[in-house]
Amino acid sequence: MKEKISQILDDFLRNKGVKVEYVVEYPKSEKFGDYATNIAMALASVFKKNPKNIAKEIIDFIGCNELFEKIEIAGAGFINFFINRDAFLKELKVIYEKRDDYFRPSVEKRYVQVEFVSANPTGPLHIGHGRGAAIGDSIARILKFSNHRVEKEYYINDAGLQMHLLGLSTFVRYKQLLGYDEPLPEDGYKGEYLIDIAKDLMVQYGDSLLFKDEDEAIEICKEKAADVILKDIMAVLDKFRVKFDKIFNESKLYKQEMEESLDYLKEKGLIYEKDGALWFKSTQFGDEKDRVVRRSNGAFTYFASDIAYHRNKFLKRKFDKVIDVWGADHHGYVKRVKSAIEAFGVNPDRLRVVLVQIVNLLRDGKKVSMSTRKAEFVELEDVIDEVGVDAARFMFISRSVDSHLDFDLELVKKESSENPVYYVQYAYARINSIFSQLDDFDLSSLEELKLNEKEEIDLIKSLIMFKELIRKAHDEIEPYFVVKGVLNIAEKLHKFYNKHRVIGSEEKIMLSRLFLLESVKTALKLGFDLIGVEAKKRM
Repeated sequence: MKEKISQILDDFLRNKGVKVEYVVEYPKSEKFGDYATNIAMALASVFKKNPKNIAKEIIDFIGCNELFEKIEIAGAGFINFFINRDAFLKELKVIYEKRDDYFRPSVEKRYVQVEFVSANPTGPLHIGHGRGAAIGDSIARILKFSNHRVEKEYYINDAGLQMHLLGLSTFVRYKQLLGYDEPLPEDGYKGEYLIDIAKDLMVQYGDSLLFKDEDEAIEICKEKAADVILKDIMAVLDKFRVKFDKIFNESKLYKQEMEESLDYLKEKGLIYEKDGALWFKSTQFGDEKDRVVRRSNGAFTYFASDIAYHRNKFLKRKFDKVIDVWGADHHGYVKRVKSAIEAFGVNPDRLRVVLVQIVNLLRDGKKVSMSTRKAEFVELEDVIDEVGVDAARFMFISRSVDSHLDFDLELVKKESSENPVYYVQYAYARINSIFSQLDDFDLSSLEELKLNEKEEIDLIKSLIMFKELIRKAHDEIEPYFVVKGVLNIAEKLHKFYNKHRVIGSEEKIMLSRLFLLESVKTALKLGFDLIGVEAKKRM
């Protein structure tokens, strides 16, 4: 509907030989129609006319159109469109016939990589990782539904200082178990999960690690801890319905790809030496300052890894689009990574970084602090076990990625309309309950839809809006719009269900309502699939 209105308005602009930015949106109140546009006000400065006079000119241009019941001018010059009921019924027939394809965005196919979670294998996943996992996986699902070729990737930082500290912390735990009174390193990892890993090392090695070169012993401890922790991470993600197409180890970048990347930048005159370190001229690409890529001690920086990794993505694996899902605390890295991409001759717009804001988990009204090093964090697996995968995934996506999220554990365990997860799943279950009571019915022979009630038309409107929201979720890389869509459909379904009967109504009305509910069921099931939530037939 919105596209059809936009096409009409674009025809008007072409007829006048002008271009202007305008919006077609949903009015805040039903009394202002089904859609509204500000185009007349946007044209006021172009035509040097009162917006109301321009609005009247646009309405005259549209003339008689079966799409509209009426068109009104409101306020300072808004144009409000009231859609004809028959147009809604005609659209419902299209939805019923096309099913999922009706909602599928029509876009040019791309080869897209979505890299997300990518937590260092230094400890269990916490709820912050959980939100990134739910968002990244849902982004990939939406892009796949839109016919893109999508690869989901987990990047393992298995090199550098943090991994050394993991090995050292594990080695200290190992020595403590053998009776040595040695404190954990100040910057080390203090979680008790390392004690269990140290116990496994004792079973495997006895006390023999004490007699090895310390660096060798720490390396053995690091590899053991990383292996155990990574397996646990993947097991939790699998439980969370998140699977990856590829695991990429940072160590694969050492040293060849890093050297290749820096050599390329050197040839371009974009690397220089200062104070014994190598610097990348990122300021040439809009960054606030140049960045160190190799320290004076010869060690590569994390940024050097990012450079090589993204060169690998774009120039070696040739992704058309790369989407990185990062924590909000990494916002300062976006510009520098984009500057490196641009230095390689790649349009930086081909990289989209999704910055996910933090989750506040509430227990007894108090926020639970999270710190991997201090072992003060709530594990994702514990949340899954307490509230279930559906509730966790739904809630993690229930706010825009750039909004903080308060996750109320008690709320999502309630079986009431207060709980948004229950609310939408119950809508689907209600539809299935109606169909389960019918032995046999034929909708294919239904020629005319007997749908006249406001709640019926509102349901159709919610389906049309859902199509638009899925497109918005695709274009803006924002799964929240899918949640918004299923919540809207559920709200309209519950209002319809509480006011009108399906079974027991006059036969043509019953079949028409079943026709409508079949399309509602299709939309809800699709929405659940796109965010990784189960469509429950019974509740």
